[in-house]
Amino acid sequence: MALLYKADPERGRQWAQLFASKAPETPFRLWPDIGDAASIRYLAAWQPPADLTRALPNLEVIFSVGAGIDQFDLSAVPSGIAVVRMVEPGIVEGMVEYVTQAVLTVHRDLFDYAAQQRERVWRARPVRAASTRRVGVLGLGMLGTAVLKQLHRFGFACAGWSRSAHELEGIECHAGVESLDAFLARTDVLVCLLPLTDSTRGLLNKRVFAALPPGASFINVGRGPQVNQDDLLDALDSGHLHAAILDVTDPEPLPDTHPFWTHPRVRLTPHIASATRPETAVDVVLDNLRRHREGQPMIGQIDRSRGY
Repeated sequence: MALLYKADPERGRQWAQLFASKAPETPFRLWPDIGDAASIRYLAAWQPPADLTRALPNLEVIFSVGAGIDQFDLSAVPSGIAVVRMVEPGIVEGMVEYVTQAVLTVHRDLFDYAAQQRERVWRARPVRAASTRRVGVLGLGMLGTAVLKQLHRFGFACAGWSRSAHELEGIECHAGVESLDAFLARTDVLVCLLPLTDSTRGLLNKRVFAALPPGASFINVGRGPQVNQDDLLDALDSGHLHAAILDVTDPEPLPDTHPFWTHPRVRLTPHIASATRPETAVDVVLDNLRRHREGQPMIGQIDRSRGY
């Protein structure tokens, strides 16, 4: 019952070494050297191979090597194959670090200071207490919850929104479409950590940006297709939005001529907010392999009806 790794080759070599030391009884294959395709029961991948059923006829589980699974075409994955997203400490820690620095960049006026530096202006701006800055996170899954808990420790006035109800100590929680406008109205810094689904594609548009208070800022660490980029540019150029920090775009990378590259109120990073760490990711996969063999629920197994 072999596992096949199909993603970044360098990370794959690290996975191979870890499997050899931690689970030598589990045959490990590194794409494209798959050996006997019929022996492969597990696949760890960013994207599965084409014609999955023919390529891997006895596959039982696909493990995403990332936190999301929107890169998979689930219609091409037979219903009998379980799909599991990556739930591991490295992804959480990286995301918490990235979003914290992004919120602090906005909170401590670093966009304004960058503009002053370009003009050779030395002028201090008033410093606001974190408690007066209202941060709102769209998405209360593993990542959104961890981000909010960290920002709450800094003293920010924190709120979260999700489709289903949650309770988090010290966090103002909103649930359902009917509460979205109230959530947006109280949010000075909006962070998107939603999964990409049919219902979130294009969600961040003119209406959503207009519902934010004047001078609000936007941080996207969800997925690029969730944002109407023209509407975001309009909101920035009109001054309604103060700034945007984008780790994800649509497409990735953006065309050379896209205005985000040179916009003074946009900061771009190349989808690096968080990444799996081989040493912890392998531990998570090995635990899920054990669970699967014992007939137990796997951590991170998706509900296909919801798409995450």
